[in-house]
Amino acid sequence: MKRFAARGMDLIVCAFALAVSQFSPSSANAAYPERPIRLIVPSAAGGGPDIGSRLIAAELTKQMGQNVVVENRAGASGVIGTEAIVRATPDGYTFGQGNFNSMNANRIVMAKLPYNPDKDLQPIVFAYMSRNMLAVNRALPVNSVSDLIAHAKANPGKLMYGSVGVGSSMHFSGALFCLLTSVDMRHVPYKGAPAAITDIIGGQIHMMFDNIQSISPHVAAGRLRGLAVTTAKRADSHPDLPTVGETIPGFEIAPWAGYIVPAGVPRPIVQRLNAELNKALTVPAVRDKLIGMGLDPRGGTPEEFAQFIKKEVAKWSDVAKRANVRME
Repeated sequence: MKRFAARGMDLIVCAFALAVSQFSPSSANAAYPERPIRLIVPSAAGGGPDIGSRLIAAELTKQMGQNVVVENRAGASGVIGTEAIVRATPDGYTFGQGNFNSMNANRIVMAKLPYNPDKDLQPIVFAYMSRNMLAVNRALPVNSVSDLIAHAKANPGKLMYGSVGVGSSMHFSGALFCLLTSVDMRHVPYKGAPAAITDIIGGQIHMMFDNIQSISPHVAAGRLRGLAVTTAKRADSHPDLPTVGETIPGFEIAPWAGYIVPAGVPRPIVQRLNAELNKALTVPAVRDKLIGMGLDPRGGTPEEFAQFIKKEVAKWSDVAKRANVRME
């Protein structure tokens, strides 16, 4: 009789263990994703960060069997969109882009952020390195970086350059340009790159160091004049365009972007997203399009992305201090 009672108890224990396993986090993670995933881009639609993310989201949709839907949350130099990522439920169904602005520059130039990038967010993967293109209004009497420097020195305080906000890579590009050439130009922040480009074309401002993928179509169409790129090497997509550094020694700035999730997302889901994003970045059609847009696809582990961010913060903190880049 005792033997049957013990056997009955064993069956109850096994049934209980099976029930627990069915609802355990590891089991839930294995089923991920079971519904559409939201990808928050903390900038306006049509800008460089948005274009690259939409391409990657389309590939993730194919790979993961669920729609990956891009949601643009622009404003405050990426703070609005990044805070939306931080506040999202940490279940893996919301992730976002973390870039030069949101994970690096904002903490340098802003006195207070509504979140801590290191504690409230987890890196997933370093997606790509970009470059800015220096483009000017076609009515401006300059055809080279040297021309621009001379014109700016002859007209101190009169030239205006646009950006998507204080501390953006576009703002840092202009500030570094002024620092290394001792010219005086005025910074004009916008909510998004498309609005700034519209004003350059219309002559309300004179120039912009914008992400190459969003501004180059306007240069190709003859609406703006491209002068140079901001990286150390010329862009494969625009080999005839010189670098700013060819005229101004030491000038180099390379915007970048990766992907992040809120703190608290289970490690297995972070690893799944990392694997899927790494895979998407190696798909020839995706990779070729990114390169054609002037982007340099990367990849790697969450830990490698975290270390990269740490180095960028140290580097640009020094530049901000020297160039007096701060919230205006």
